[in-house]
Amino acid sequence: MNSTNYIQITTQKYRESWGLYYEDFIINDVFEHRPGRTITEADNIWQSLLCMNNHPLHIDAIYAAKTEFRQNLVSSLVTFAIVNGMTVATISAKAIANLGWDKVKLINPVYIGDTLYAESKILTKRLSASRNQQGIVTVGTHGMKGDGTLVISFERTVLVPCSGTK
Repeated sequence: MNSTNYIQITTQKYRESWGLYYEDFIINDVFEHRPGRTITEADNIWQSLLCMNNHPLHIDAIYAAKTEFRQNLVSSLVTFAIVNGMTVATISAKAIANLGWDKVKLINPVYIGDTLYAESKILTKRLSASRNQQGIVTVGTHGMKGDGTLVISFERTVLVPCSGTK
């Protein structure tokens, strides 16, 4: 078997391995993150209340029905968390640290029942000046509905190990 997704432990025994090393990130490569995720009412209510975002547009169906949206709107924190989470297996499963998110844009509303997908493009990378055998990678991520409607975009920067480090 020859794959970076598996590490050979012994003859005919392999361990799954997620994420990329610094050298695996190639500028302008795009990764589609799958599977998608269909947003449920529980996702929206639990996360909204957990984050203390009790705006009635997110948790009160009668209130929301009287707004321009005519239904509960999924909290932007829910959308952000799910789309960012979709990227973890590839972008940051090997990361040492998240260094930050920038340029977060909420483009279109998300509703209960929408299915979200994500893709990330490698924007920049450089070796760390202060951490031997580590690099800094910035990706641009887009979250979209199943019909292709863009709902969120952001840039994320992570510190990742170089290959050959544990």
